[in-house]
Amino acid sequence: QVQLAESGGGLVQAGGSLRLSCTASGRTFTGYGMGWFRQAPGREREFVALNTWTSGVRYYADSVKGRFTIQNSAKNTVYLQMNSLKPEDTAVYYCAARPNFSLGARSPQDYNYWGPGTQVTVSS
Repeated sequence: QVQLAESGGGLVQAGGSLRLSCTASGRTFTGYGMGWFRQAPGREREFVALNTWTSGVRYYADSVKGRFTIQNSAKNTVYLQMNSLKPEDTAVYYCAARPNFSLGARSPQDYNYWGPGTQVTVSS
């Protein structure tokens, strides 16, 4: 059974950085697509970024492009490096997985597996 777990959230001042981790277990993830989403209070869950588990294909939402970067490790962990954070980045951040990578998979409904989320709070 696929399990995902995020970590690395916290409180940071505007302009600061955080690195989130998503560790996956339960199977081999070759070919899987990984997504990052976030949800602020009172708002719908929104797409942040996606990548393939084993290649360098990545795609970012316009709101984070140039500030957030996905980094893959060799041990079933994906990192989301977040720089130049803004108060509007405050949200619960989730990683998600789907069996087949798709560059068009930018909706929560496109993903089968989810982590419990980690809170990111950016103070002004």
